Amino acid sequence: MLRQRVITAVLMMAVFLPCLFASSPVPFGVLTLVMISAAGWEWARLNGLPTMVPAVASGLVLALACAITGRDLPRIGESHMLWWPGVAAWVVGGALVLRGGPAAWPKWPMPLRWLLGLSLLWLAWTALAQARVIGINFLLSVLCVVWAADIAAYFGGRAFGRRKLAPSISPGKSWEGVYAGIAGVLLLALLWMAGEAQWNLGSPSLFLLLQQRLGWPGLIVAAVLLAGLSVVGDLFESLVKRAAGAKDSSQLLPGHGGVLDRIDALLPVLPAALALISL
Repeated sequence: MLRQRVITAVLMMAVFLPCLFASSPVPFGVLTLVMISAAGWEWARLNGLPTMVPAVASGLVLALACAITGRDLPRIGESHMLWWPGVAAWVVGGALVLRGGPAAWPKWPMPLRWLLGLSLLWLAWTALAQARVIGINFLLSVLCVVWAADIAAYFGGRAFGRRKLAPSISPGKSWEGVYAGIAGVLLLALLWMAGEAQWNLGSPSLFLLLQQRLGWPGLIVAAVLLAGLSVVGDLFESLVKRAAGAKDSSQLLPGHGGVLDRIDALLPVLPAALALISL
């Protein structure tokens, strides 16, 4: 299993990085549209669409909506009124859904669950595209917030985990892992800003913008919020999978599960990052 995970991860990076650093935004846009379409297909399947055709159509409709948004991104992507409602939906809605647990999720009307998931995926893709417009360094710093929080939480939880965070949703997660994830994000911010002081990385990072606009206390609070939201995104997808009786969102990525399994924590973090730098 580990070998398969490593091979898949290397192949994903071999595709993702050239598209990200391409001089034209087209390769990155096409790749992310394919990914978000796959995520929409997975979401539809997890939430009970009766046949394969509606699930595939869900992915295609989502990709089309994102492509249309991308054509008008300069106006839509810079709208602060888009990001803050998204953050509020994740904070308030996430708390309500997680509090209800896996048993309560299927009681929501299926069309509402379907629409909610596609809306959150659309918002995340729009934020991803806007982050790419701001700069590659900015986008990578946002992505690394989630990766650093996840890695630090994993090792911190294994070493010190005692108190379960949400045993009915994800039994392996602990409060100690959450604290380790926050520490990992704070350390990442310091190291990234130290690197920016030495080298020109083309665009300011998320951390530098937060420090310039909010000061060091604001940067710390924002880092804690982003790390916390990454946990919410992860738990939300785990809850949906548990309610559907599925271990993974799909088997599109051997050893890793599905696209949703890889991007779940990014769904709230991407719009939250853009909301925070608007302050």
